[in-house]
Amino acid sequence: MTHEITVHELKAKRDAGEPIVLLDVREPDEVAFVSLPDAIHIPMGEIPGRLHELDPDKAIVVYCHHGVRSMRVVNFLLQRDFENVVNLEGGIEAWAVEVEPEMPRY
Repeated sequence: MTHEITVHELKAKRDAGEPIVLLDVREPDEVAFVSLPDAIHIPMGEIPGRLHELDPDKAIVVYCHHGVRSMRVVNFLLQRDFENVVNLEGGIEAWAVEVEPEMPRY
């Protein structure tokens, strides 16, 4: 099973109203610059101490800038019985390029 989702797949799910938890694992300065609406922000380094804030029964899409940090978080969560967790392929950068070109980029 692949543990990634494309920005177009995520957009389709959001447009359809599917219940998805967006987990932004970037640093606070990155989030202050640009983020996706309704995302939960937990920096990657804080995930182990804040696991209790995440529901392992919900669908979670993890994202960062390009998808590298978020993939590490996905792998970490998968090892802790989170079964419905995926990485946003290309991160918020891919979202800005392919879905919302008016979105600020860094």
